[in-house]
Amino acid sequence: MEKVEWKVEGMSCTNCALSVDKFLQAKGMQQVKVNFMGGDVSFEMVTDIPKQDIVKGIEGLGYHVITGDKSEQKKDTRVFKNHFQRFLFCIVFTGPLMLHLIPGVHIHFLMDPFVQLGLTIPVFIVGMDFFGRSALKSLFKGIPNMNVLIALGAVAAFGYSLYGTIIGQAAQYMFYETTATILTLVFLGNWMEDKSVETTQAALKTLAVSQKVMANMIAYDDQHQEHVFPVESSTLKVGDLLLIKSGETVPMDCKILWGEASINEAIISGESAPVEKKMNDKLIGGSMVDHGTIKAYVTAVGQDTVLSNILKMVKEAQTEKPPVQQLADKISAIFVPAVVSIAVVTLLINYFIGHQPFSESLLRGIAVLVISCPCAMGLATPAAIAVGLGRAAKNGVLFKNAKSLEIFKSITQVVFDKTGTLTTGQFSISGFQVANRETSDEEFKRVAYSLEKYSNHPIAKAVAKEWKIKDEIKWAKIEEVKGLGMKATDKEGNEYVAGSYKVATDFTSDNSHNIYLIKNNELLGSIDVFDEIRPEAKEVVRQLKIKGIKTILLSGDQKGKCEQVARELGIDEVYAEQTPQQKLDKITALNQLAPTAMVGDGINDAPALAKATVGISLSDASQIAMQSAQVVLMNHGIKNLPLSLGLGKHTYQTIKENLFWAFIYNIVAIPVAAFGFLNPTFGALMMGLSDVVLAINSVRLNFKKVI
Repeated sequence: MEKVEWKVEGMSCTNCALSVDKFLQAKGMQQVKVNFMGGDVSFEMVTDIPKQDIVKGIEGLGYHVITGDKSEQKKDTRVFKNHFQRFLFCIVFTGPLMLHLIPGVHIHFLMDPFVQLGLTIPVFIVGMDFFGRSALKSLFKGIPNMNVLIALGAVAAFGYSLYGTIIGQAAQYMFYETTATILTLVFLGNWMEDKSVETTQAALKTLAVSQKVMANMIAYDDQHQEHVFPVESSTLKVGDLLLIKSGETVPMDCKILWGEASINEAIISGESAPVEKKMNDKLIGGSMVDHGTIKAYVTAVGQDTVLSNILKMVKEAQTEKPPVQQLADKISAIFVPAVVSIAVVTLLINYFIGHQPFSESLLRGIAVLVISCPCAMGLATPAAIAVGLGRAAKNGVLFKNAKSLEIFKSITQVVFDKTGTLTTGQFSISGFQVANRETSDEEFKRVAYSLEKYSNHPIAKAVAKEWKIKDEIKWAKIEEVKGLGMKATDKEGNEYVAGSYKVATDFTSDNSHNIYLIKNNELLGSIDVFDEIRPEAKEVVRQLKIKGIKTILLSGDQKGKCEQVARELGIDEVYAEQTPQQKLDKITALNQLAPTAMVGDGINDAPALAKATVGISLSDASQIAMQSAQVVLMNHGIKNLPLSLGLGKHTYQTIKENLFWAFIYNIVAIPVAAFGFLNPTFGALMMGLSDVVLAINSVRLNFKKVI
């Protein structure tokens, strides 16, 4: 199946996204995701329908598709590209109609019905070209949008006025001004709404790197002489050699071949403090070389880079609907028919029961149509989520789905793995003991290196790094047993095991060492390593305890070492010497007691991370751990763990505030309009401003103190 990712312009509310979603699913597309705020649409092609037919279908709904494929892309021939251009055109004709609102200004000829008709017709044509076309298409697709309300109000006012002009009783039917101001001010409101929504996406835009970053590409002539020449980063390919100097941006993901440098990775970690990089270290495209000069080769370009994947992950998270949005979506789906019904009832009650003139009754019905705002309910959740995800990503916290943001509100306990999570995971050997007299120190190191070089465990990596030996043992079979260690058989049939105390319980009662080596059921010796506690760990635990969150240490390491770390950091409970299955069982039990977040980084943590209410992984964790977690901390540590928890809670709080405003606005505004206390002109402006209020409240999340 082919994955398709497009941009769709013109979506302004949840109903717009629903109509595109419904169309694509009707065409047999799978994994459809539509984000009306960013205009991102993705789906998997599972039919033979030409893409151009799908594009025509979406554009037939009233939207503009940008596929990114120049061969397919047709020129945008629209006269008006956005709401602001429509507003500028309309205000030229609407302005004279509104002059009488200025105290002391009265121009007699502007009160002539034919002059007003002439000024209104251009506005009406532009308005119906957008609102009317969109309304009809949404009705035909069975998902009426807010433009149905605007179009109905404008047509009612214009038709009533035109009828009065034709029969020669314009004085009693003069609503041309109402028609023009409704359309003009709604265009203004929509433009303000669009700009406000854009601000909710601002944090994400700062992550995007310009496609025209220049790179210094290295090439060799036929004499093997090195030459450097500038190229645009968009032309780079995997394997290209680059020279990157101080002050320059890393154009694409790379791996260092030569040199050392201090790299500012703030664009993806939120940390401005430079990170020291040397040969074989990886560089992330978009990071900056603070100091030093390096040569590197490109490892990923375009959509395959770390930054592109981060942006993709965040955009996909925006399309996810947390539970709190489901109620709002259900109400939005029936909102337009309900408002049309209320408007009709308003007209009838005012005319037949309230004995109001038909013109006044109609005016009140129109006011109901234009004051109501289904967009507010549809925008309440996505706006807050966009800001929350954007601020998180800007600070090095990646949420893989929006649901995690909401779940964080109820987290009452956090479980930590020890090695690589609370500690740096950068081990060094502090000593070793050879138990078998027939085994020399060199042979002991040879066995240890030959086994541990195949392990992904941080302690094993430290042994392989410090005791690198050329004459390693050639194994006939070797495997890593989760929770125990490495197990191998050499070509002579000798069996070797390297692991924790669990593999040596039958051979020694001393459990104070980190690694035990066993050959043919005989203890060869043990290795001790030293691992520093992360400098931020104590402060992180303190902040969690201030918030009333219980802290738990869950590790496969020895009980004594786990208890020592727990005492130093002030962690509440300790569960040591746990196998992956025991970790999984413990997380399951903890989940039943209270919503639980699990922080880990190793292969052993993957099952527990997947089982936890929210799994949190570190950016330098094993690949399987990162895949199992719903949240990834990108700043090489747990410093931003309190931020992630705080953002989750405050994002949910902002969603509740937005929904409260959306519901209260409509609950109060519609009756006010129905009883005649609200002019349709003012209602049209208020409708646009209601969405602006939501966007502004959501943007506040960028500046709130969440820790």
